[in-house]
Amino acid sequence: MDSITFRSDTVLSDVHMYTPNIRHLMVRLNAVGQPVFVSKFKILRNIHVCSKDDIGDLSNEENRVLIDVENASTGQVGCSNTVANEKKVDDKKETVPTEILLDDDGDLDVIRRPSDFLNSCDTNLKREKVNPTIIRKGEELPFEEYDEDWSICSEIRIEHTMDTTLEDVGKQVWRGAFLLADYILNNSYLFRGCTVLELGAGTGLTSIVMATVAETIFCTDVGEDLMNMCERNIIVNKHIYGTAVHESTGSEIKVRELDWLRDELCTDTENPYCWSEEEIAHLYDHTNVLLAADVFYDDNLTDAFFQTIYRILSNLKNPSTIYLSVEKRLNFTLRKMDVTCDAYDHFRLCLADLENISDGKTKFIVEPIKLIFPQFLFYERVEQLELWKIIAEPLISNTKQ
Repeated sequence: MDSITFRSDTVLSDVHMYTPNIRHLMVRLNAVGQPVFVSKFKILRNIHVCSKDDIGDLSNEENRVLIDVENASTGQVGCSNTVANEKKVDDKKETVPTEILLDDDGDLDVIRRPSDFLNSCDTNLKREKVNPTIIRKGEELPFEEYDEDWSICSEIRIEHTMDTTLEDVGKQVWRGAFLLADYILNNSYLFRGCTVLELGAGTGLTSIVMATVAETIFCTDVGEDLMNMCERNIIVNKHIYGTAVHESTGSEIKVRELDWLRDELCTDTENPYCWSEEEIAHLYDHTNVLLAADVFYDDNLTDAFFQTIYRILSNLKNPSTIYLSVEKRLNFTLRKMDVTCDAYDHFRLCLADLENISDGKTKFIVEPIKLIFPQFLFYERVEQLELWKIIAEPLISNTKQ
């Protein structure tokens, strides 16, 4: 298959654009000169989920209520980001008197900052100073340079870039990764002790969460700079998953190259992320779960993805389940003079084609997953997010060649 060339301006993930109260700390420049940031994402591990009888229809965003243990002593209830933010806005609307916002003529009266703002002793007026560490292009920042509390057990720290070109979107964090991570944390019994393959892992967030319950995770993508970033994230978050499965050894995440445009796994020993013969054997002999989070944004890559999972599934010895998250992105096109979601529509066509395959080897059952589970991570769970499950049932036993 020919290589794919993207023609697009830069794009920016909504996670980085709209995440409230998050300070993105720039820590270095990567090998291609892009600024790299570190963001913290807290996991609400110890939560109480209200029953359906208590809160009504769980499909309603306002009814998916979580009680954070940290707030339990004060009786505060933590809910999804969207609802919490709306509540704060409503509270402010109730407390701010409207008459002070208008002048005598009824025009908007803008309250300006005092002229001695910078010299003010009022801490509420002072802006927090952020001093990013800027180092030479491509130089690695030692892990010890992070804050002293980097090993907080309920917090995932992810290195990522901000706006990138389309071919580098894997270096950002996307809502689909949070959605899939939420599902894993809510249904950990499905993945306990499994061998998992994640395709298009990007920054590695979903693999890190999966490692809290699974035994072996093959975290795959392409591009040396992206995979270096992914490996750094996995190392610095060892405290999240290190002893989650086995007290003595913990789970294992292996960062490996998996190019959807190639038919074979990379075994070139000059590639630091190549596959060994033992790893390939383990992949085909033990894998029973496949993951992909929000990787469907280009029709050619979507085709390559489905061809890749079909090829891999044809070689697996065990029945397997694939979990896919996708966000339906609406775009106005001059060609159709309408708002469309072409990438999502193509994804749905590929799902239908996969389900209709009748090769006599594997039967594919495609099912949507209802988003009725609560959030373990803070992000905006918009209605355009979807989660799909594909059950691959071998009709004949796959034997190792």
